[in-house]
Amino acid sequence: GLRLPSSTRMLADRLADAARHELAQLGAQVDVAFVEVRDHAHDLVDHLLAGYPPPELGPVLDTVARADGLIAVSPAFTAAYSGLFKMFFDSLDDSALTEKPVLIAATGGTARHALILEHTLRPMFTYLRAAVVPTAVFAAPEDWGAGDVTHGSLPARIGRAARELAREVDRWNGPAIDDPYENPTPFDRLLAGE
Repeated sequence: GLRLPSSTRMLADRLADAARHELAQLGAQVDVAFVEVRDHAHDLVDHLLAGYPPPELGPVLDTVARADGLIAVSPAFTAAYSGLFKMFFDSLDDSALTEKPVLIAATGGTARHALILEHTLRPMFTYLRAAVVPTAVFAAPEDWGAGDVTHGSLPARIGRAARELAREVDRWNGPAIDDPYENPTPFDRLLAGE
């Protein structure tokens, strides 16, 4: 988000807390790092103009590339994600998000902006070959109410999306599956006609 306080950051905080809880339930140790893209606006422009990241931006891009999972939240601007948000993902290495579990979310001034999730965010992350979880979360002003987000559908959407992300992160980081062609079982050899 571009304003302080930011409803986009509030949504990101709630999603991160829910994902941390779900991952802890699966026995995972969780470290969460937040990237406030607005804090790197000038570095992002410099990176796109020069073709390499300034010293302050490199570690931020590395943090995202090394993450086991990603929660990406953008405010809606003109029926799409913010340009700054897009610039950040344009700055990542082409393979940085390949098969990485990603939960997408957005905030907007009206519930009509919820289409941003399926119209712009999901296609962008699909193009980047990320493993986007099925449930995306949108929060409009009425979702926040008078500061009470403990009732209603927003907490339910947050919980469902966090569970999906936790399962994907757990699966992504789980034990490697043996390639049946490298170590065929007797049943595999039988099917192969050996």
